[in-house]
Amino acid sequence: MTAEKLPDVLATSDMLEIDGLHAFDFTLNDETLQIIAMDGRAEKRWSFSRQQVETATFDETLQSWTLIGDSGEYRLVCMSAVTGNNNDEDEADDDA
Repeated sequence: MTAEKLPDVLATSDMLEIDGLHAFDFTLNDETLQIIAMDGRAEKRWSFSRQQVETATFDETLQSWTLIGDSGEYRLVCMSAVTGNNNDEDEADDDA
């Protein structure tokens, strides 16, 4: 995973964790990475320049990215959602 760059990982991620908060609402375009998460009832927002995203480093030990923003250092965990189908494997047994 260390050979990958953060923009490539973000392209295949469904959810992020930043500052201990889970964020489903994030977008990466040519200029910025925008992240929105809820902390209780408070909405939190982060914005990083494309250059900040490009220079993020992966920490093998913590399995997370270190991202330096305008207001400090952030640890970002990229996650992919597990998807399933609506088919029960037992259905085939019921038809027999």
